[in-house]
Amino acid sequence: MKWEESIKGFEGYLRLEKGLSQNSINAYVNDINKLLVFLKDNFKGTSPQKVKLNHLKSFVEWLNNKGVSPRTQARTISGIKSYYKFLLIEEKLISDPTSLLESPKIGRKLPDVLSLEEIDSLIQAVDTNKAEGQRNKGILETLYSCGLRVSELVNLKISNLFFDQGYIKIEGKAKKEILVPIIERAVI
Repeated sequence: MKWEESIKGFEGYLRLEKGLSQNSINAYVNDINKLLVFLKDNFKGTSPQKVKLNHLKSFVEWLNNKGVSPRTQARTISGIKSYYKFLLIEEKLISDPTSLLESPKIGRKLPDVLSLEEIDSLIQAVDTNKAEGQRNKGILETLYSCGLRVSELVNLKISNLFFDQGYIKIEGKAKKEILVPIIERAVI
């Protein structure tokens, strides 16, 4: 089995079986490509089936020496583990070389959020005398009042706006449909 064909199969698995977005798929493939670059430089001729735990530990050490943050290392390791689980599911491997691979310990980081005053001043800064100003104000009001991700807002369809009933329907992660209440001032 060659890297290129197994990575293509992995992409299809992530898209069709897992229902991941293209950005998530790209991130997983990028993780595998990092491993592939490392192996080509340090362990030439290592196919996916020939990767062993010692290769993976050397890879993690290499990431660490390159100054990659523990959080990014953990995400990369997670992507590689998913790839090898896929290979097991497809019966391309007998054993998983990642099963004993440990991720670096990381604490949970809370997201930075804007205060109510910052949100209000941001919305008030919009020039509503222009047509695009009305649109921009509606975008900001909807984004913050509904707690949407930017990708969820961008993918909103007119058919998913139920202003009379006071909600919108969004497509969240993994293509889940979610009904979200919307406040009146977000509706222009």
